[in-house]
Amino acid sequence: QVQLVESGGGLVQAGGSLRLSCAASGRTFSNYAMGWFRQAPGKEREFVAAISWSGRSTSYADSVKGRLTISRDNAKNTVYLQMNSLKPEDTAVYYCAARGAGYAGVGTTPALYNYWGQGTQVTVSS
Repeated sequence: QVQLVESGGGLVQAGGSLRLSCAASGRTFSNYAMGWFRQAPGKEREFVAAISWSGRSTSYADSVKGRLTISRDNAKNTVYLQMNSLKPEDTAVYYCAARGAGYAGVGTTPALYNYWGQGTQVTVSS
């Protein structure tokens, strides 16, 4: 089991930056592949980025590639999402997610993740 708590969301102007954090607690965190998803009002949950347990492999949605960067610090049990050049279209609730034990590779669909945080709101004004 792993518990996830997101933080760092807020209101930012278009073109600005924000860094989201996901603090994890539980067993063998370093062996969990992690992901970030987002859900805007009236839309389905959308894949944003994922990172393998080792941090050597990452995956990004085309819409955020080059602007958002996922990273992890296993020693601190924390996953980050650095968000640069933010657009109003990035406005959403952002969720941190972890795959189950034994799944170290990246995944791009919500169904591949077993544990979820409560989300943090990111609002980008134009």
